[in-house]
Amino acid sequence: MSGPSGLSLATVLLTVVPPIVWGSTYAVTQLWLPPGRPLFAAVVRVLPVGLLMLLWLRRLPTGRWWGRAAVLGALNHGLFFGLLFVAAYRLPSGLASTMTALAPLAMMAIARLVLGERVDRTTLVAAVVGIAGVLLLVARVDSSGALDLVGVGAAVAAVLSSSTGFVLMKKWSPREDVLVVTAWQLVAGGLLLLPVALLVEGAPPAITLSSGLAFAYLGLVGSGVAYVLWFRGLARMTAGSVAVIGLVNPVVGTLLGVVLLAEPFGPIHLLAMTLVLGSVIVGQAPVRALVLGPLRRGRRGPGRHLAPLDDVLPSREAVAADRG
Repeated sequence: MSGPSGLSLATVLLTVVPPIVWGSTYAVTQLWLPPGRPLFAAVVRVLPVGLLMLLWLRRLPTGRWWGRAAVLGALNHGLFFGLLFVAAYRLPSGLASTMTALAPLAMMAIARLVLGERVDRTTLVAAVVGIAGVLLLVARVDSSGALDLVGVGAAVAAVLSSSTGFVLMKKWSPREDVLVVTAWQLVAGGLLLLPVALLVEGAPPAITLSSGLAFAYLGLVGSGVAYVLWFRGLARMTAGSVAVIGLVNPVVGTLLGVVLLAEPFGPIHLLAMTLVLGSVIVGQAPVRALVLGPLRRGRRGPGRHLAPLDDVLPSREAVAADRG
């Protein structure tokens, strides 16, 4: 099914997959990754899968794409994951993912400045409602109200970094295969992170079976598969629509925090998640057509089976012709 602009529902559904996967990062980090090693976790998440993809594809950047790959790798992977894992180690699962609520407005603002992209009113309203829903999830932080400001600052900076990188990715609209460009970025971001991780955190920690499986999941699925689908969506959708889809991330982070980490949950959080998911639906044209279309037709009431008056009554032209 396609929307008015020709955007397919399949594209929207595939673009939802990355924020679902990314929402699990926070719980996986706290449960199974080596403690106190956020930079090492970031390197392992992006560099191995990037190298595997590069070896498989056997294509290197050419011309200006050497510089572009470095910039995108730094923004979307190196800087972003370094900051993200600092936040994931220092904040509760739900609160860490809640910081992604800034992404829609950040991406819309940057896309307006860089691309001149206008945001339609429906998408903007959906983003605001979704952000309001995500902010309600903040209430699930422990009642002491104590916040780790370093963790919060890292989460906000991570969102700004990735939002800028995503918009630049859309601006440069690579003619290369999205798999190739994703591989270049993952390798570039990992190589930028590696010396920083070694300098700050020292030698790599011991890897257990559980942490190895967690790294494999975060790298292969959370970086490889997820970023290919995310960049595919960016190439086909507006930055604003993609950013609204990203609000699924904190919902997943919240649910996993409740199920796996025994974090608190109540009616207000259920309401918040309903608002968020509703905003994601309303923010996508194909989904609006599928979900809201029958509701609009239903508003015609019991008489909707009757033909319109214009189809029953003769037109003025027909009356004039009969009189003539």
